[in-house]
This record gives sequence, C-alpha cells and structure tokens, in this order.
Amino acid sequence: MSIKENVERILKEIPKSVKVEAAAKTKTAEEIEEAIESGITIIGQNYMKDFKNTYWSVSLKAEWHFIGSCKTQKHDLLKPKFLHVIDMIETIDDYEFAKALDEKLKALNKVMPVLIEVNSAEEPQKSGIMPGDVIGFAKRIAIFENVKIDGLMTMGPAIEPEGLRKYFKLTKELFDELKNALGIELNTLSMGMTDSYKVAIEEGANLIRIGRAIFGERIYT
Repeated sequence: MSIKENVERILKEIPKSVKVEAAAKTKTAEEIEEAIESGITIIGQNYMKDFKNTYWSVSLKAEWHFIGSCKTQKHDLLKPKFLHVIDMIETIDDYEFAKALDEKLKALNKVMPVLIEVNSAEEPQKSGIMPGDVIGFAKRIAIFENVKIDGLMTMGPAIEPEGLRKYFKLTKELFDELKNALGIELNTLSMGMTDSYKVAIEEGANLIRIGRAIFGERIYT
C-alpha cells in the first residue's frame, strides 16, 4: 500500500480525538510530504541529522516534534535555529537538560511544550523517569517559565502488544495523578506505536507514534 493509503486507513480506524504522529526516522522529505498531504499533521524525528536533512526541504505545514534522546543530542537540539522551529520535545527525562532548555528558550522568547518520558517498565538500560519519580520530577521542572509540561510519553518494553497494556494503564494513571498534583491542564498522553497503538488508545492515549505502518519498513544505509 502507498503512504497515502496507509495514512487514510489509520485515520479512518481511530477516534477523531487521537492524533497521529508520523515517525519519520530515515525517511526523505518527499515521503514526509506525501504523509502530510494524506492527512498527517505531526512529524516526529528521532535524530537531529534527520531533522536537518528534511525540515527545510518540506514545503507543507505540520508540527515537528523531537522524539529522540535529549541527552545524547543536546548539542544540536539546544541550538537556537532548531529551537525556533521545533514545536514539541517529547522525551524530557533530565533536570539539567530541562534547565538548559528553559534558559535557551527564554533568550528566544519562546515557550516550548514538552512531554516527560516515563520508563513505565523500569528497564535499567532505557531512558525515562521511573514511575515513582514522575511526580517529583515534574514538580521540579514545573517552575520553569519557558518549558511547559504538556503531558507524558512512554514506549514500554519490546513485547507483544497485549503485554504492554499494564504499562499503558500505569502511565495513564500517572497522567491523571500528575494533573491533580500540578493543578494544571495536561493535553497529551503519547503511547503506542505501529504494533501497539490500538491497545494504547484503549488505555487512554491521545497521541500515537506510527512509522512502519505509514512509511513501510525502514531502509538503513
């Protein structure tokens, strides 16, 4: 199936309240434009090199989210030319980075919505805030004026979709708890990818991250 057919199928089968983010790692500007033309409104990039190679070549309007590791790519990510055009960072899990980000954004007079990444399965080899630390971490960065907490994101372990349900459920519970703890409106709960987005939506996700089901298998060079 074509990118257009894939996008139309996914948009038809999910609730209107759920947004689809096209995970565009390794994809060309032309492929990204086809996805946008087909109804995608959010593009997610894991790597700043892919962001550099595509953002300025795509003529169609969309939101651009950074969905990769902030720690390993902070040198590029904190550059003003990128902060000017990135609409959301979804992987906040480090106080020092959040502090540096706030300072950079303040100089640009920009407020950036961010998602706190939750390591919902408590996997030691993966990034993200452990579930028991999410509320405390959020309270620490909630004092920043230019970094705006907009919700939570989780990926969960690499297991079959139904096995992810308990981790999605836990993250939704944290999302609701966080709203009460901070006393602010949170808009985004990002959970679920190509194989698991249906389960994620059932557990409360309103932003799903889809790569393979839109673009097909990734080709690495």
